[in-house]
Amino acid sequence: MYQALYRKWRPKTFSDVIGQSHITDTLRRQVAEGRTSHAYLFTGTRGTGKTTCAKILAKAVNCEHPVDGDPCCRCEACQGIESGSFLDVLELDAASNNGVDQVRALRDEAVYSPANVRKRVYIVDEVHMLSTPAFNALLKILEEPPEHLMFILATTELHKVPATILSRCQRFSFKRIAPADVAARLSYVAGQEGIPLTHDGAELLSRLADGALRDGLSLLDQCAAAGGTVDSAAVLEVLGLAGNLQTARLMEAVLGRDAQAALLQLDELYAGGKDVGAVLGELSTLTRDLLLRRTAPKGGDALLSGGYDGAALDRLGKEVSGSRLLYLATTLQAALAQLPLSANRRTDAELCLLRLCDESLSADLTALEARIQRLEEGAVSAAPRRRDASPSRAPERAPRASKPSPAPQEDDAPPFPLEEPPMPEEPGERVFDVPAEPAAPVGQAVPPAQEAPAAKEAPPAVPAGGWRELAEHCKGRLPPMYRAFLDMCTGVVEAGRLTVYAADELTLGRLDNDRVRGVLQEACGEPVQVLFRVGEPPATSPEENFKHLLQFGSQFDNITIK
Repeated sequence: MYQALYRKWRPKTFSDVIGQSHITDTLRRQVAEGRTSHAYLFTGTRGTGKTTCAKILAKAVNCEHPVDGDPCCRCEACQGIESGSFLDVLELDAASNNGVDQVRALRDEAVYSPANVRKRVYIVDEVHMLSTPAFNALLKILEEPPEHLMFILATTELHKVPATILSRCQRFSFKRIAPADVAARLSYVAGQEGIPLTHDGAELLSRLADGALRDGLSLLDQCAAAGGTVDSAAVLEVLGLAGNLQTARLMEAVLGRDAQAALLQLDELYAGGKDVGAVLGELSTLTRDLLLRRTAPKGGDALLSGGYDGAALDRLGKEVSGSRLLYLATTLQAALAQLPLSANRRTDAELCLLRLCDESLSADLTALEARIQRLEEGAVSAAPRRRDASPSRAPERAPRASKPSPAPQEDDAPPFPLEEPPMPEEPGERVFDVPAEPAAPVGQAVPPAQEAPAAKEAPPAVPAGGWRELAEHCKGRLPPMYRAFLDMCTGVVEAGRLTVYAADELTLGRLDNDRVRGVLQEACGEPVQVLFRVGEPPATSPEENFKHLLQFGSQFDNITIK
């Protein structure tokens, strides 16, 4: 009768266990010196050797002729325990025997001396499945067992085991087996079984095993049943991973921001019987591989999932930034987390693909960063040559002396002229009437102002609507990446200077450049300095605003001053 490879090649001694030397060396030394404990707790992921080491330990403590802590596997005790004919060594499944009645029966039976061996051993697998009353019933005998009794508990979810149980056991943590160790063991088993396993096939199987040697042996058994040489192509074909090519095509559409092609590819997979959750899961795995390949191109092969070779990953992620891959990964993880609660899984999967293709549909900060980076790359490639008249940016952003220039002519008037500097205040009270419409049309040059007074405590702000109109005019002459930042600023004008107050450092960093400065200067139409600051503009009192309005209105002839 045929026996599965993972059962046939199950380790019989501690020296046969792969990748857990930090545990097997300690257990072998305890057995050799006779210092074994009455309770052990083995933790770790599936297929790492927890139950196997528990059976080896049960044989070692009862072996009649141990060899340096290892069981001899030839005496009556070792053979009886291996075959399961000795009832003094009992393996229990806590998933199906998790009630308090089963634990009470076990406790009542454990007080009797063993019939065939020196120690009665109970191996309780998946112990975290025991109920709370069952754990409480196990506490007393686990704390003070008879000399002939030993408990070996195994679990994959340590956090579910009560602290009262943990404190009474020696705990050993089994780690995932390295892919190189799994590949070496698979090659050895294949050689003993006469299976034509190639080196690349063994490496691919070791990565697909995900640190579990039992999974690797099961995959090898499945691939060998198909016949022929077991290489990487045969592994992908037998295990159904050839469908990863469709996932790769879907990823190409996402990376190319082709939403139509992505939706059509998803519809093809859905029509072929593929679950949309599985599709998003494979996309998430592929995104992880692309991110790892980009982060660690030389030493990260052992971290890959194994479903895609390095050449395909390099081709897919050749022109993709790390921030874009991070956005894809977080979006896919969020969609997968919400998918079990969805009323229409296919619709949610399609919405997820749309967000992946177009970052503007997401409000995530990572998406915003990816969009800004994309706009910056487009602006750099399409940016016009810098104007010679634009002032250069100083490292300290210090004010620069403005060059004298004649007043603009009527034909060359800017669309949004700056206000003239305040007029000196004359003695006596004055009353003014502001006309409903301005005396001069917008853009017409005004007479030169009188001599400016001494510097005021705070410069007057641009009148209501002035900065907004100026910003709206500049938006049409700037790339899209600058438009949102202009809305977060406030402009303040004084003689020969326009100060733009940004809301934060990010806004300042985006706007403080020669291109934006040149557009603002051209919009003002005067030889004016453009400075950028962070914060709010200086507040002005109502009296100062009133004086400024009086001084500004006195230069128009049709305004009557009484």
